[in-house]
Amino acid sequence: MMIEYLLFAVAAYCLGSIPTAVWLGKVRYGIDVREHGSKNAGATNTFRVLGKKPGIIVLAIDISKGFSAVFLPFLVGMGDYGSEELINLQLVCALCAVVGHVLPVFAGFRGGKGVATSLGVIIGIHPPAAAICLGIFLIVFISSNFVSLGAMMAACSFPVILVTLFGVRSPWLIAFSIVLSAAVIYAHKKNIGRLLRGEENKMNLFKK
Repeated sequence: MMIEYLLFAVAAYCLGSIPTAVWLGKVRYGIDVREHGSKNAGATNTFRVLGKKPGIIVLAIDISKGFSAVFLPFLVGMGDYGSEELINLQLVCALCAVVGHVLPVFAGFRGGKGVATSLGVIIGIHPPAAAICLGIFLIVFISSNFVSLGAMMAACSFPVILVTLFGVRSPWLIAFSIVLSAAVIYAHKKNIGRLLRGEENKMNLFKK
């Protein structure tokens, strides 16, 4: 079983390590997004540096990376659907995919903040909670124009939503939700400083 966990962990990490923003920027536009804007290899910086169309492509693929990683064990028939064995294996894959996005082996370990990939794994693990988190993100983002604030609010809400709204009692799933939320907050530590100083960049979703 340990070997199986290790194999799935490596596969999920490699999947998460696909540096969508970096490869798209270099191949299609001759630009490394990590050298511009916030110097982050994520969807938000892609929107800022390359525009809406490439930003949407990066966002969709990064979400798909997390979703696909969570379903790796299920697709190859590891455990019964909904079983504790399968869920625990999915959680391992989920964390490894997010780590892969943040520290991608295919891009010199300089990746994004893992927000889109985290959304993908949440969709795969608990779709109703993911829908509520997405709603919270959109409400905060549209009202404030701060992507970072929306992402952090949605991340903080995830474990609370699982426990209070859906009555989740699995210690591993609760621990996973807390670790994932903490990771998103930590990844935005510079954004927190800029928000407190009133220097954070805004993004208007509806601006052409």
